[in-house]
Amino acid sequence: MPLALTLLAVAVFAMSTSEFMLAGLLPDIATDLDVSVGAAGLLTSAYAVGMVLGAPLMAGIARRWPARGGLLGFVLVFSAVHVVGALTASFSVLLITRVVAALANAGFLAVALATAATLVAPNQKGRALAVLLAGTTVAIVAGVPGGAVLGTLVDWRATFWAIVMLCLPAALGVVWGIPARPGAEGHDHPTVSLRGELRQLLNPRLVLVMVVAALVNGATFATFTFLAPIVTDTAGLAELWVPAVLVLFGVGSFLGVRIAGRLSDQRPGELIAIGGPLVLVGWIALAVLAAHPIVLLVLVFTQGVLSFALGSTLIARVIYTAAGAPTMGGAYATAALNLGAVGGPVVAGASLHAGLGAPGPVWASGLLLAIALAVALPLLGVIAPRTEASRRVDRSAA
Repeated sequence: MPLALTLLAVAVFAMSTSEFMLAGLLPDIATDLDVSVGAAGLLTSAYAVGMVLGAPLMAGIARRWPARGGLLGFVLVFSAVHVVGALTASFSVLLITRVVAALANAGFLAVALATAATLVAPNQKGRALAVLLAGTTVAIVAGVPGGAVLGTLVDWRATFWAIVMLCLPAALGVVWGIPARPGAEGHDHPTVSLRGELRQLLNPRLVLVMVVAALVNGATFATFTFLAPIVTDTAGLAELWVPAVLVLFGVGSFLGVRIAGRLSDQRPGELIAIGGPLVLVGWIALAVLAAHPIVLLVLVFTQGVLSFALGSTLIARVIYTAAGAPTMGGAYATAALNLGAVGGPVVAGASLHAGLGAPGPVWASGLLLAIALAVALPLLGVIAPRTEASRRVDRSAA
């Protein structure tokens, strides 16, 4: 894999850390800025909405920019609004910075996904995606707990300054790692019109893959968002176990992305057909057995592996299916991922008011995954058609 992909993953790590770390900082932000915790929660909602809407919007704006210029611009804007966020005493200003940061994050990820696909061979898009998503999983493993610790030891503003510092090597990585004019790998100026790329959304196959990807990732984030009460209320563990469980899930997700990176290009159908039912069984088992701490820890790890292997495979299928949208395909993949990240917690939150208690979000994950499989498995040949590479593997094995 090209070094440029690893450098892009550094920026994804910084942005994902900022996206996820805020949940643990909301009480301190509410106290400092004299708002309620509920109002402070709007910071998370604003970021999520900005990610969903920002992916196609920012990708459309940046589609004719050179990749390096667009990526660098998004990183610098992301860094600048975190400086403003760290300095402001106004909740309204902080809320605006979160929206702008989300737009920059969405734009960067959309362009990065499209650029990554041009830096590798046509049959290695899944591996390229895995490298980028590794930045997200490392953020879960190290960035989010690290931000929580820094916020506890210093204050929430220190975490914003830490994000600014992380953006510096990310910006340098874009400058050094992405060709100024990537004509050999991709297109400075797309040959397909924006209307033509948007027309790809009328392709039933692309819509199908995006919906399934959103459902699977929604199932993942439904439980991930509410892991803390499951650990403390259902399993009866001390609050100190919460970051440890989050790290365990993050380690599993990192391994899952790596596994998908090796298999999703040649064996996407098998990975979906086998991994999907395993993930569903895992959610059901976690919902039933979460009161047993050892079982909880094991299942959190395995669900991290399986969920991210399945989810990243489907996001890769979006990239493959959107081949007719060379600059907007990354935006479609980003939108599918973040629709799940937004919708999953909403469904999980509703389950908490349905009398299901702390395990309710896990049942919600199982429901979303079951719907995804009910749609995907009968249409597996459409979602993940056999590739020539997989046929060659079969012939060589025979």
